[in-house]
Amino acid sequence: MKPKAIFNWSGGKDSSLALYYVLKNKEYDIESLLTSMNHSVDRISMHGVRGSLLEEQATSIGIPLDQVLLPEHPSMSEYESILGSKIQDWSEKGITHSIFGDIFLEDLKKYREDQLATMGWKAVFPIWKRNTTELINEFIDLGFKAVLVCINDSYLDPSFAGREIDRDFLKDLPENVDPCGENGEYHSFVYDGPIFKTPIRFSLGESVYKTYPVIGTTDKDNCFQPPSEKKPPGFYFKDLIPKDPVLKS
Repeated sequence: MKPKAIFNWSGGKDSSLALYYVLKNKEYDIESLLTSMNHSVDRISMHGVRGSLLEEQATSIGIPLDQVLLPEHPSMSEYESILGSKIQDWSEKGITHSIFGDIFLEDLKKYREDQLATMGWKAVFPIWKRNTTELINEFIDLGFKAVLVCINDSYLDPSFAGREIDRDFLKDLPENVDPCGENGEYHSFVYDGPIFKTPIRFSLGESVYKTYPVIGTTDKDNCFQPPSEKKPPGFYFKDLIPKDPVLKS
């Protein structure tokens, strides 16, 4: 019998590629996609994507969606309390593993492993330590389609918000930017690819600039991480406006 698992789903490219491998290898029964949401605005934490588009992703993938509803600026204790309650409920259903799309960041990996171990769970990292240049090219070669929904202005020009992840995008990235955005340079929204039954339709809306206080946040895979920067980072968010879904031909 395969272990039952929760997949930590951000809606972005690393999550999509990690899920692709998990589904392809068939080592786990994925019971649900788990996403942290900013409850006050119904958007994915640190990505800013509308909840309705997240729901469309889950429907197209064919895996139930479970949401962790968080305040706009959760403390570490708030996050751990809310998630701990969820994990306890899942444990009663026989779930024992939590899967993440992390690639680097040893301290974050250890944090995840240590927190889950207290509940008797194991953390799984399908694309851990993969070369990010190889990963982003594989993402494109597999037919995934994604746009940048959030960019850190410490690394990228505002014009990158809303851009497609394609070969031209890779050519235009500054040398100090990781191709997969592993240093927090950008976040993405995946709208088509081999894990989707139908593409997610949307149009590009306005860009909004926000700064955040230097406190703990949820990262790209929707788990809490403590603060690491001394001054508030600034982010450009590109709004995605849902359209009616269509079937693939």
